[in-house]
Amino acid sequence: MNEASKNKRGWRIVRRILIGLAILATLIAIFYTEEDWRGKRAWENCKRDLEAKGMVLDWGKYIPPPVPDDQNFFTANTNIFVRFRKLTVAEHDAATNTLNNGWLRIDYSPNAFPALDTANLLVANISILPQGTAPRDLGTNSLAVTLHDPAAPQRVRGLLQSTVGQSMNGAAGFKFSQFQLTELQPAHIIVQAEKSPAVSDLEALIPPDTATNIGLLHVELAPGSQNVFQILSSGGPITSAADFLKWSDQFEPAFDEIREALKRPYAILPGDYSQPVQIPIPNFVIMRSVAQMLAQRAQCHFLLGEPDKALPDVVLMHDICRILEKPPTGKPMTLVEAMINVAISGLYANTIADGLRLHTWQAPQLAALQEQLNGINLPPLLADALEMEQASSTYTLETTRADKLADLIDSPGSKNPQVSFWKHLHNPVYWLLKFAPRGWVYQNMVAVAVLEQKPLTGFDVANNVVSPRRFDDANRDTEHFVHRITPYRILAEITIPNFVKAEQATARNQTLVNEAQIACALERYHLAHGEYPESLDALMPQFMEKLPHDLIGGQPLHYRRTPDGKFLLYSIGWNETDDGGVPSPPAKNGGTDFAQGDWVWQN
Repeated sequence: MNEASKNKRGWRIVRRILIGLAILATLIAIFYTEEDWRGKRAWENCKRDLEAKGMVLDWGKYIPPPVPDDQNFFTANTNIFVRFRKLTVAEHDAATNTLNNGWLRIDYSPNAFPALDTANLLVANISILPQGTAPRDLGTNSLAVTLHDPAAPQRVRGLLQSTVGQSMNGAAGFKFSQFQLTELQPAHIIVQAEKSPAVSDLEALIPPDTATNIGLLHVELAPGSQNVFQILSSGGPITSAADFLKWSDQFEPAFDEIREALKRPYAILPGDYSQPVQIPIPNFVIMRSVAQMLAQRAQCHFLLGEPDKALPDVVLMHDICRILEKPPTGKPMTLVEAMINVAISGLYANTIADGLRLHTWQAPQLAALQEQLNGINLPPLLADALEMEQASSTYTLETTRADKLADLIDSPGSKNPQVSFWKHLHNPVYWLLKFAPRGWVYQNMVAVAVLEQKPLTGFDVANNVVSPRRFDDANRDTEHFVHRITPYRILAEITIPNFVKAEQATARNQTLVNEAQIACALERYHLAHGEYPESLDALMPQFMEKLPHDLIGGQPLHYRRTPDGKFLLYSIGWNETDDGGVPSPPAKNGGTDFAQGDWVWQN
């Protein structure tokens, strides 16, 4: 009896457990059903609202049309296809022969091209004569000065700079010199003084901005002498312009192939565009490397006074951006694609500026560059890329299975399941996606779509104006939103990029392009009249058909002639305040704080 009673009691416990589990399963099922319904409904309402505002969230509308191979840049030849497409591991292995054939293998290894270490480079010898003693045998590279003559530092500067020649910081971090400094003939400076001067007295003769690109200059007593001193450089490696051009001539056949391929009207990478995460991607690294190489070649031609040879390199740098604009669509496929275009366009404008600072460009070349600059319009490309990102993100979240989505977000590209498992083990987002209701993914899609819509309010494409204040407000709203972590927002925090740098860089580089266009017209005016005009209105219609306005706010760019015979040209910049032409200050972590100050053209 006791045994039967125990069995009965045991069965009741089991039954209660089973009933409890059934109730729990039912509640979970109800919970999942409810969350799935609520999430799907929220997404459908959000999608309907956004499409009513003109947004296109149908990924199929963004897929580029197929184009004929004989009209496509990327299929011009095997070299172009292999180098300008980001290859998968399998494709990379299959293309080994092409990759190793030397075509556009840009390698900046330490000994790739000749470089002179300018540390302790002898720039000039200094001899001391008693004051009143007439110097004898002054050569063409010599100068006699009185120690405390106020005009002496400027005369010394002129001699030293004519000795070392022009120099320039290259686009990829190298330094280039006009002259072959390995064959430098030191200048000779004779200093007349009442008594033997100290080193500090002689260093006062060297203005601090003298020949700065070969390093700071300092004075030392010549070895074994009591009254002969030396001016030495404390700089680093520098390459002569002629040496760099000779080394980089190896890439000219490849550049010619690119020029020929760019004659084709379209630039669409062949491949599968049905899934955003699998679309073929251009090789952004090679595009940046080619642009930097072309910029450096142009800079070297400037130093050698060869603007006619610099122009083809600068033009090709500009034309490479057309690849990133995806003709015939005219729209980049990703935010990264748009930002590489922004970066190369900025490098292009800065390279033009290098030629302007050296007054190398001639009127016909300036007119051709103006026409190219006039065709650059970066903000609409960024706006298109942001819309594309919105459609791409939501489509990926909607069409990818939860387990695949978890793998995609947590371990993109991982091929090792053991590594993936241990990585997953410590990532709550992975497990949330793996087992959470599908409705939570829909709720995150709502968050992503709404937040990625906000930056678009800063563009006024029709009037070619951007609003930093609206961009900043949108970014503050986004940061506030994603910092409040909930299951409905966690994917938004992961998938939404930081737009503020993209927006600011686009506005700044477009401003640089606009200012470069005006600067080319100003240089043409200067070549014709021997001076810069009193106002920009004097440029029209002979040198410009229409003045570009300030992208920030839409008002005219600020301009005035300066007493030194130059000019000041600037935008009010990201803070939307006219700071009188005071440029952006240095940032705390290095670089420049472009959120402050005016965006000033450097001439």
